[in-house]
Amino acid sequence: MSGAGLDARFDVAIVGGGVVGCAMARRFALEGARTILLERSTDILAGPSKANSALLHTGFDATPGSLELACVRAGYAEYLEIHDRLNLPLLETGAVLVAWTEEEAGKLDGILAQAHANGVTDVRRIGRDELIAREPHLAETAREAILVPGEHVIDPWSAPLAYLRQAVENGAQALFSAPVEAGEFDGSRWKLSTPHGPVTVGLVINCAGLWGDHLDQSLLGRKDFSIWPRKGQFAVFDKAAAPYLRSILLPVPTERTKGVVLARTIFGNLLVGPTAEEQTDREHPSTDGPTLARLVEHAARLVPALAGMSVTAAYAGLRPASEHKDYQIRAHAERRWITVGGIRSTGLTGALGIARHVWSLYEGLGNRHTAPAAPVWPRMPNIAEHRARDFQQPGYGEIVCHCELVTRREIEAALTGPLPAGDLGGLKRRTRAMMGRCQGFYCSAHVCAIAKGRIAMPDKLGETLP
Repeated sequence: MSGAGLDARFDVAIVGGGVVGCAMARRFALEGARTILLERSTDILAGPSKANSALLHTGFDATPGSLELACVRAGYAEYLEIHDRLNLPLLETGAVLVAWTEEEAGKLDGILAQAHANGVTDVRRIGRDELIAREPHLAETAREAILVPGEHVIDPWSAPLAYLRQAVENGAQALFSAPVEAGEFDGSRWKLSTPHGPVTVGLVINCAGLWGDHLDQSLLGRKDFSIWPRKGQFAVFDKAAAPYLRSILLPVPTERTKGVVLARTIFGNLLVGPTAEEQTDREHPSTDGPTLARLVEHAARLVPALAGMSVTAAYAGLRPASEHKDYQIRAHAERRWITVGGIRSTGLTGALGIARHVWSLYEGLGNRHTAPAAPVWPRMPNIAEHRARDFQQPGYGEIVCHCELVTRREIEAALTGPLPAGDLGGLKRRTRAMMGRCQGFYCSAHVCAIAKGRIAMPDKLGETLP
């Protein structure tokens, strides 16, 4: 925890430390609200936010007039506005939505019209010649495509870390291992029970993701949606695969899913996924061999040069889907409560826009604060492959993880400061240590020795992340 003790009263408590919760904390802190974030795990991004495709979406294919579209467009614009100040990377790839059959080609005009209606006016249709000139390694069955120049790749972990760190450095508090166990509302303020003691707040923002409907039901006595966890599995090709694709390769979507994507990562790999698998378990996404094999085969059909290419990692995540297609964001004014739920695959992009939307709801309830006159803008360490890395600077000490070229200085920095890693997963996401070709086979003992006594350790080191 950062800052004052829990005897302080807060204007706002944000429940959930995923990307939306972190962006929410940033927005409210920058607006001057006394803010606390409560996360039940030992670090941020322990749920759906730790496993996604890391794409910065334009909203070209979102439902016209939807809240999702408005938040994605606002979040996209704000990320482009602030990423340099926070030292967050942007890999400008663009995207091509490829038609592989005559039936899919027949849908392109409709997708193009929707993109333009959504305000993404640089989207255009391109023929096979232009497509192959851009992506020469595509299979011969590629017919034509929609070019979306503004779709890009970002770092899925440094961004939310930067949001929460900026919140903390501007007065917010972050409390971990702090599930909300109960709550009492006296008509004007909430008293939330946590293992660390009670937290008294003027308003609660439910960003609990996969457990958002449960939290509403438990504390409000009602819920307006139900979470239906949807699992997505990903396979990650070795860095040698990245030169075979320049753009994000999108499929023609269906009613149920946007489909399987093939894209470079900010870390120099190439990923394929996600699947869309319904399950009832909200805690344990898992990978399975046959599904991963199908993903790899699918990638090789689209880009034949990937056949036989090494796959160095696989991971799965759960998306907090609901029975509704749009975001479920509601203010319960009489209970001083705002619910933010049903945030699916566009949450990484939409988070900043969602936070702005919720701030407007909060202001609409009559709340006013004074923003800090000179807000702090922390600069994040870079772990993106296409930018200068720490090992290229003098004084780094030693290379601890040779697959990802992670230095001891980077690991030490991730274990200290205003928002240090709370567990091994958090340390990995902050540094990329143990996440390369060998998945920690050679460096895990060294990493754990450096971090011993400073973070929560798992019973076994079997977690793999992209």
